[in-house]
Amino acid sequence: MRKFNVAVVGATGAVGEELFRVLKDYNFPINKLVPLASARSAGSKVEYDGKEITVLELTETCFEENEVEIAFFSAGGSISEKYARYAVEAGAVVIDNTSHFRMEPNVPLVVPEVNPEDIASWRETGIIANPNCSTIQMVMSLKPLDELYGIKRVDVSTYQAVSGAGKTGMEELVKQMQAFFTFSLEDSEKNAFAHQIALNVIPQIDVAQPNGFTKEEMKMVNETQKIMHKEIAVAATCVRVPVLRSHSESITVTFEDGVEVDVNEVREALERFENVEVIDDLANNAYPMPIISTDTDATYVGRIRRDVYSPNIVHYFNVADQVRVGAATNAVRIGLKWIEMENEI
Repeated sequence: MRKFNVAVVGATGAVGEELFRVLKDYNFPINKLVPLASARSAGSKVEYDGKEITVLELTETCFEENEVEIAFFSAGGSISEKYARYAVEAGAVVIDNTSHFRMEPNVPLVVPEVNPEDIASWRETGIIANPNCSTIQMVMSLKPLDELYGIKRVDVSTYQAVSGAGKTGMEELVKQMQAFFTFSLEDSEKNAFAHQIALNVIPQIDVAQPNGFTKEEMKMVNETQKIMHKEIAVAATCVRVPVLRSHSESITVTFEDGVEVDVNEVREALERFENVEVIDDLANNAYPMPIISTDTDATYVGRIRRDVYSPNIVHYFNVADQVRVGAATNAVRIGLKWIEMENEI
């Protein structure tokens, strides 16, 4: 297989660091790896495949100078807005982990297991967008159910780990828990989150929107419809919880009128779907949890049950590692699928 010159923008961030691990895990065909970050981080080292590689400064010319062919962006929307076009102009395909390009009509928004065919339109802009982490794991379970019965509406409440706010979010939780054991929690700093996160849940992620939802919640609404190519009604409530890693979701799916949910059919459809694993044995305390999903590349589904009152409604619990499945792994899978499709042309 041909090998590629691959850049990682945001190489020293949480997702950037995970990208290196996932690229290695998936044996990504790399000829030259180009870690890129701000001038402040340039000169530091990252580890890949047992070797230390020097981080280069992200500049307007670095993509052309390093003959980059695939560029993973994970450094924030403003960085993608400014620098993605330089990567494209240098001939690279950009796989962007930020929210900046997601809802652009001519930029494909891709979860490879769900809508791989959309990758083909990458040439319009040179960019492929990676969806929001919570959206990715949700559509992984929605796709097989939509194919089974036809989805009309989705109601979801998320339980999102602090690592969704980056390293600072994780550090803040750890420091506050340390403060709790020294009886100084009330005096602990609150920078990453608006409120104390230790021993608490915060029913707000991202900024408020005029309709009363948050920006994170509306991402789940709009991105789901774009990925699924269907005007599914979605209502989300996104909550930050004191878990270090892996997001959980409580999902209620309403199918088309006249559908009578068969839980065994639902379970079988999910079990057949690529990279979805079912853990669903309530009597024996077996169900998805963050400690199960962390550091894995599967979306876990359990607590599957038909609604007590409406036969066309099913409820379930969905958990995935949002740093991997919700960011790095999905991006790498996009890259591999892009390579596969380009080789077919």
